[in-house]
Amino acid sequence: MDTVQVFDAGAVARRASALADNVSRVIKGKPELIRLALVCLLAEGHLLIEDVPGVGKTQLARALSVSIDASSHRVQFTPDLLPSDVTGVTIFNQETRRFAFHPGPVFANVVLADEINRASPKTQSALLEVMEERQVTLDAITYPVPRPFVVIATQNPVDMDGTYPLPEAQLDRFLIRTRVGYPDHAAEMEILAGQQDMLPLERLSPVVSDEEVRHMVAAVSQVHAAEGVRDYLVRLVAATRSNARLRLPVSPRGSVALLRGARAHAVLDGRNYVTPEDVKTLSGPILSHRVILTPDEELAGTRADDVIAQIAADLPVPHVPQRR
Repeated sequence: MDTVQVFDAGAVARRASALADNVSRVIKGKPELIRLALVCLLAEGHLLIEDVPGVGKTQLARALSVSIDASSHRVQFTPDLLPSDVTGVTIFNQETRRFAFHPGPVFANVVLADEINRASPKTQSALLEVMEERQVTLDAITYPVPRPFVVIATQNPVDMDGTYPLPEAQLDRFLIRTRVGYPDHAAEMEILAGQQDMLPLERLSPVVSDEEVRHMVAAVSQVHAAEGVRDYLVRLVAATRSNARLRLPVSPRGSVALLRGARAHAVLDGRNYVTPEDVKTLSGPILSHRVILTPDEELAGTRADDVIAQIAADLPVPHVPQRR
């Protein structure tokens, strides 16, 4: 029989709300975008923000890192960046006559990988292990990164000169891929008003500690997902494997990621249980970058987001009674 873990979901939701309010002082008119960033944080996943220059990709990442009293590092990805510039390097110490490990910027709670597709594939691949296993292996020695650990990467999909598209294995490491989009009129007026005295980021201060974030992450792992919810999730993922418009469907890793995201989404609403709507809401942001369209669909200009949205729309959402 399924049982519900007991924890104070309301308290977690209130801390997350304070974090969202703080970030919204910088990112105007984008509550859903901030919510997706918090889903990544609480699910201890990674976020890929893909959009044109100047819409606030880097600002979102910096605002989130400033709002948490934890370590954060920014890596500006460039074509000449080396893997050791990201993960760290072992250097021989002449005084001690021993090799010493000097950790790279990836050893932080929040890592901003700015314009990640401007680095070479070799440098991009330096993130594969740490994003999946939260550790770096160098010279047969494994070094764990601090927890919580989240990578927020940005990339510009328009300017393709001097860029290296992320391979499927790299994309699969990100829990969510999303876009920022342009602000509406009211939001852009707020952005302009906020530039009068000092930059909005300079006014931000931390509202949660790294210890509080660890407690929030632990609470997410206790969120109850009933068998009916899990069945709906599996049927949704399975529908991608029989869809004629997709050349590469969602793998079991995608199923696990969707469940993790749905649990975090439930906590943001103050619930200790997952509903099918949590799964459906996050199906696009979590699954669309894990599939590949057929060549005919790519030539037709079809977007993977639209295919996932259609699959989710065609699949009936079950009613799953919840034990509270």
